[in-house]
Amino acid sequence: MASRIRVYHVLTAAVLLSAGIAGLAWHQNWVPLTGTSPPSNSIMVLMPYRHAGTWVFDDPAAGLRQEPFVAGIPEMIDEMVADIPHAEDGFRLLFSAHPFPGYTHKLVWRRGDGTGNWYYSEQFQKEGWLCPALFKYFRAAPKEIYVKAEAK
Repeated sequence: MASRIRVYHVLTAAVLLSAGIAGLAWHQNWVPLTGTSPPSNSIMVLMPYRHAGTWVFDDPAAGLRQEPFVAGIPEMIDEMVADIPHAEDGFRLLFSAHPFPGYTHKLVWRRGDGTGNWYYSEQFQKEGWLCPALFKYFRAAPKEIYVKAEAK
C-alpha cells in the first residue's frame, strides 16, 4: 500500500513538473504551440490615432485601449502618414511578418531588451521600440515587420 502511495506521489510530481516545464518553454518561446499566433502569412490591421500627444491604438480583441507607440515609433508614423489627410483622427495600419502586396515600409529587428524589441527603418534611418503588446500579434518578435499606412 505504501509503495502505491509513493508511486502516486512520484507520478503526480512528474506530471506537475512536466506541465511547469511546458509552460515555461511556451512562455520563453522555446517551442511554438499550434494556434497561439496568427498564421505566418496573415496581414493584421490597427487603426492608430493621436491622443495625448502621441499615436495610440485600440484593439478590444487583444485587451488594448489607447495603447501608445513610444520611443521612436511615433516619429516613424509621422513620416508614414505625412500624405494622409487627417491621419491624426485615425488611419489604417496594415502589418505582417512577411512581405505583402503594396507594403511601403520595412522594420528590421535589432535587439530585444527584456521587455520590448527595437526595430530599425532604413527608409527613415530611425530606430523605434515596440512594447510587449507586440506579442498580442506575434508569438515571437519577427525579424522583419512589413507595414503600410493608408487612409481609413
